[in-house]
Amino acid sequence: MYWMDIAAGIAAQKHSNTVCVTASVDNISFQNPVRLGNIVSIEAQVTRAFNTSMEVAIRVWGEDLQAQHKYLSNEAHFTFVSLGSNGKPRAVPDLIPETDKEKEAYEGALRRRQLRLMLAGKLKPEDAGELKALFG
Repeated sequence: MYWMDIAAGIAAQKHSNTVCVTASVDNISFQNPVRLGNIVSIEAQVTRAFNTSMEVAIRVWGEDLQAQHKYLSNEAHFTFVSLGSNGKPRAVPDLIPETDKEKEAYEGALRRRQLRLMLAGKLKPEDAGELKALFG
């Protein structure tokens, strides 16, 4: 998890060109263990930028070199907040998705954000428009 946080933080900082701090981590689903002697690869991608925060998707891959097999170990979504030199949240640049996969992740990020805010008591269910549209 430590490596995942570092990789996500680097992606957030590269997008915003500011210092960023971890605000939240969504459910980390461990699908397969990375065994002793296997190689670990971590992919981090900013999926959406909001006002001062960004969602970063993380995918962790394991690779068994002897068996020549690469597999998904786990994945998660991290939220980072950009900080200005005064230590206060700072606006981040927009993210413009280009591929279909990026567009899908971008749309999903808004739903995940609304769910995070609802669970934290910062958003009323009736104000979660994207989730209401999803569930009717």
